[in-house]
Amino acid sequence: MEYLIPVLVVVALVVIVGVYLWATYNSLVALAVRVDEAWSDITVQLKRRADLLPNLIETVKGYAAHEKAVFENVTHARAETLTATTPADAGVAEGHMQQALKSLFAVAEAYPQLQASQNFLQLQQAVVDTEDKIQASRRFYNGGVREVNTKIKVFPNNLFARRLGFGEREFFEVVDGAAIAEPPRIQF
Repeated sequence: MEYLIPVLVVVALVVIVGVYLWATYNSLVALAVRVDEAWSDITVQLKRRADLLPNLIETVKGYAAHEKAVFENVTHARAETLTATTPADAGVAEGHMQQALKSLFAVAEAYPQLQASQNFLQLQQAVVDTEDKIQASRRFYNGGVREVNTKIKVFPNNLFARRLGFGEREFFEVVDGAAIAEPPRIQF
């Protein structure tokens, strides 16, 4: 009888720790899946923008064929965006893409007849819409990364989260902040 109370206390502690580990593990899995989903959303939007750009380039080329460097920069930035596989790579590619889009829209502003083209205006609006969706997806992704990283770093989770296979995630940050400090000017 005298051993029963200490055994029950130990069993209760083991059950409490087990339930805590189980709940924490499941919440970390749920957060990790949410971050993966958010990253997938970003790649979908980046791909959508990349698919729109050839049409936009062709439309602008018809009016400004001599602006070869601008078109090459956009094409290169598009390819870089499509090959980015990590948030760090995507951040670098995003900075290059923003600079290339600024140049492309600056060229477009120099041609009033292009500004009046319905096809160009529709493509331009689609790019603006996609840029908004990329920003929203990026905020959602970074919010999920913040939650996962916080949950991994807090005590007592930091004692076992890494051993269970959970590591910190990278934020999706544009490496060249000046590239996105001012969004592309788009006038209608």
